[in-house]
Amino acid sequence: MWRRRDFGLGVGALGLAGLTGALPALAQQLRVMKVANTAAVNDPQQCFTTAGQHPKLNFYKPGGVDIEYVNMSSMTQAMQSLRAGHVDFGPAVPGILLPAMAKDPTLDLVSVYKWLPRNANVIVVKPASGIRTAADLAGKRIGVRSLGDTGISVTRAMLSELGLKDDRCEYIAIGDGAPAGAAIDNDRVDAMVAFDTAAARIELVGTRLRYVPLTPKFAQLGSGWICVPRESVKKDRAALVALFRGIAKSTIFSNANIDAGIDLHWAVYPESRPKGRSDDEARKELAFIMKDRKNSWMRRPEDPDQRMGASSLAEWTANIAMAADSSKNPKLAEELGDANRLFTNELIDEINAFDKQAVVDMAKGFKA
Repeated sequence: MWRRRDFGLGVGALGLAGLTGALPALAQQLRVMKVANTAAVNDPQQCFTTAGQHPKLNFYKPGGVDIEYVNMSSMTQAMQSLRAGHVDFGPAVPGILLPAMAKDPTLDLVSVYKWLPRNANVIVVKPASGIRTAADLAGKRIGVRSLGDTGISVTRAMLSELGLKDDRCEYIAIGDGAPAGAAIDNDRVDAMVAFDTAAARIELVGTRLRYVPLTPKFAQLGSGWICVPRESVKKDRAALVALFRGIAKSTIFSNANIDAGIDLHWAVYPESRPKGRSDDEARKELAFIMKDRKNSWMRRPEDPDQRMGASSLAEWTANIAMAADSSKNPKLAEELGDANRLFTNELIDEINAFDKQAVVDMAKGFKA
């Protein structure tokens, strides 16, 4: 069995094993890029990144990089870790990131890769709930994974879009899975706002849910970017291109063959393999969890820019407007300055310089 230790030492790159004398030099040069992981677990929903770490794919090491996960409790902790240099890259959620950058100009982060081009947030309620639209969330008890989670900023953004306030909402941390399901079943909360994968895990423990539509404007926005300290774009350009090219390949592979993506994740992170269930049972559960997420990794067919990871000024302008409303700061755009500084597509063409169809074909013909 392949174990995570086998991948971090720079000695398992099968594609280079035949180069006599090359592996010691490669091992010395391998740059391990640390990621702030706010999911708090290395679970298979991360296979859009981790699948490419397996030697059978080997999407990272030929570029001189590999990935190390550093678990974080919240987006706030992730931003602080990026600022302090404890990690190299991490998640960027505009509703949290933009007010923080406006408040503290020394928090100089830039979003370089959009990993969730579709909106993967959901509103869920009990089937008999009187909540039918996002507007009905006003004044309600809203369940979120934690008080540092994105569910709070997402709720505020949607209510702001509708001209409503969240001042009477109560946000309650209910965790994941069974504890969150119990909170919904026992009416501790009126609704939960979370990512799609969190809601799917709640359904798997037996809690019946009804999905409430997102607000129209918010639904059209992407929901996940990756940011780095601004100085890294130039200082670590080659490493970042190799990193995100590996992520792009892993994403395309796992989207085209989610079962293989899950298996490869388990092989790289064996501690994440479910205990007490067969692989077939676990895979069926994970296929349910990933049923929506795997498509949210990919751009909409009608998107005029099909490059993996690309952002647009229009969406960041919309992100600023929503963050200004949800943070109750009408001067947010002025405080942030030119919206172009919040993101960059500078690396995107280089990241996309590979044969995407070849990766799809590899995935469809993959044998474990």
